[in-house]
Amino acid sequence: MIEVTIDGRKTEVAPGTTILAAARALGIPIPAFCDSPMVEPYGACRVCSVEVDDGRKKRIVTACNYPLSKPLAVLTRSDRALGVRRVVLEMMLARWPNVKVIREAARDVGLTEPRFSHPKRNESESACILCGLCVRLCHEGVWHRVLAFEGRGESRRVSMPYGKQPPECVGCMACANVCPTGAIRFAEDPNRPANADRIRRAGAELTREVLLLDGSQCRMREVGTAHLVEIMNDYDLLPVHNYRFGAHAEAHRIASDKFKPIFSQGIDDGCALGCDMACAKAVEGHLLRTGPDKGKRVLVDGPEYETASGCGSNLGIFEPWAIVEINYYCDHYGLDTISFGTLMAFVMECFEAGALNLERTGGIDLRFGSIDGTLEVLHQMARGEGFGKIAGQGIRRMKRIFAERFGADPAFLQDIGMEAKGLEYSEYVTKESLAQQGGYGIALKGPQHDEAWLIFMDMVNKQIPTFEDKAEALHYFPMWRTWFGLNGLCKLLWNDVEPEDNAESGAPAKVPRHVRGYCEFFAGMTGKEVAPEDLIAQSERVYNFQRVFNLKMGFGRRRHDAIPYRSQGPVTAEEYLSREERYDKQLREEVGADPATMTLDEKRAALRRYREDRYEKLLDAVYKRRGWTSDGIPTLAKVRSLGIDRVEGLVDLLRANGVAE
Repeated sequence: MIEVTIDGRKTEVAPGTTILAAARALGIPIPAFCDSPMVEPYGACRVCSVEVDDGRKKRIVTACNYPLSKPLAVLTRSDRALGVRRVVLEMMLARWPNVKVIREAARDVGLTEPRFSHPKRNESESACILCGLCVRLCHEGVWHRVLAFEGRGESRRVSMPYGKQPPECVGCMACANVCPTGAIRFAEDPNRPANADRIRRAGAELTREVLLLDGSQCRMREVGTAHLVEIMNDYDLLPVHNYRFGAHAEAHRIASDKFKPIFSQGIDDGCALGCDMACAKAVEGHLLRTGPDKGKRVLVDGPEYETASGCGSNLGIFEPWAIVEINYYCDHYGLDTISFGTLMAFVMECFEAGALNLERTGGIDLRFGSIDGTLEVLHQMARGEGFGKIAGQGIRRMKRIFAERFGADPAFLQDIGMEAKGLEYSEYVTKESLAQQGGYGIALKGPQHDEAWLIFMDMVNKQIPTFEDKAEALHYFPMWRTWFGLNGLCKLLWNDVEPEDNAESGAPAKVPRHVRGYCEFFAGMTGKEVAPEDLIAQSERVYNFQRVFNLKMGFGRRRHDAIPYRSQGPVTAEEYLSREERYDKQLREEVGADPATMTLDEKRAALRRYREDRYEKLLDAVYKRRGWTSDGIPTLAKVRSLGIDRVEGLVDLLRANGVAE
């Protein structure tokens, strides 16, 4: 830390802290028109001039972009500092006499009227004062690069290309919100919301949070969701070798710092136009080594975390180029990288366990770590030939095929085949998170974490210890994520930036400030005032209707919420032994068994009974919280309370499936 004295008051700051930031932390005001924490300091307006004394000499510097590197004395209102500030403000006052921030700063140094006139005098109270904040934020912050300075000297002005708003401008309002004078205004919104300004204010707050907080939190703007690779590995949550393990010594080879150099940086998002989180990353100029486009340099959209882990560590592949290539061809062929990675991990474990061999795969070596084998199966899937024709049917059908054609053990296949409701698992190891097991198993469409991602709340932060706590989380979060889908919104801005006052709210996982922001958004669009519970009720209607629709299609019961044991606990002896100390401790403290007196098979069996029983108890708690029967079907009282009982045939369908009054 560096000791600095500002106007006689001492403080300590980290190296690199600007004088302006240090003064504001002490509550000492220094005027600055071109400064914002959302952009790099620039020193354009010069009104923040102060005098510094390093013990050898005194000089005038601009406080906004002067980083402290050694002890200094700073005078913000010395005769020299005020003299410089007064000259700058007098020139500004001559040109923009009615701008509020200029008049206030001028009055502070004893100026009311300038001594001279300016040929470009602008009487407007909202005149542009050429501070450059809007231009820099457009370039450095939101990365849209629409605004720019045009002309020189007295003809200098802020402009858009050719003086017209280009399609690249999405009206994000970042420029207008950072403008110190109100010079930037927006025309009527073509979507015709009830209150466009209300929506823009809520959006501007999210933009501010992203630009200020993301760099020290999730770094989504640098590496997207790939930052999760190292975090999941640290917490034993990274899928390795078909979810057998949660960490690997080579995981650092596919960590985000390996992808950052090949990701395009500083460009706006390819996912949603105008999203300032900009987490959708891309690799430009990847040279393909296989497949029909071999030898071409291509643009690859990704990889994000689920691809890096699903097509990387889960397959025992730790080569970034291979993950990028798999990513490209999945996109090229119209395949989901998550499902492909998970089904290939299942295939590889079956190969190593003997359920598959070279004859059955058509000569493809599919041991864990086989890059060539993985890409060959991917290309065969696209062509509809060879073993790829089998793999392309997904895990649920492969389990039946491997048992019927190759004599594999159906129970073993069921335990390690990471699918539920026919959908392959997304890429988190859930063995130690009962809540996340429920988040996957109870999800209406299958085990995707976009309904509820509760691993950190449950396993790491211990925020939801009881069955009732878990059930509440498995009600609250799926309802919000359903609401995002209904309104065309992304969930990442909701919980991947955490505002400064969130920890003080008492409910850090629910990000209350953001919840209020979504209420503002909805009211601004529709003109209807809503509370958070109103938005959740909207989702409950849709969510319960979807559950009933599943029932109509032959699903939607308790048995359909079953999950493979691999997602609950260790299937193989090798898995148990990899975490033996942890599992033995659970047997002693939670099951009441003495592992010292048990064989390995007995320990595995006892742990399995305990964990499967806990999952069933979780289902009971979740069904009760959601207003469903013990078989997982919405009750008549529930559908009536939501007003969806008026849907033709819905009540009759429930009665036909055993739901009584």
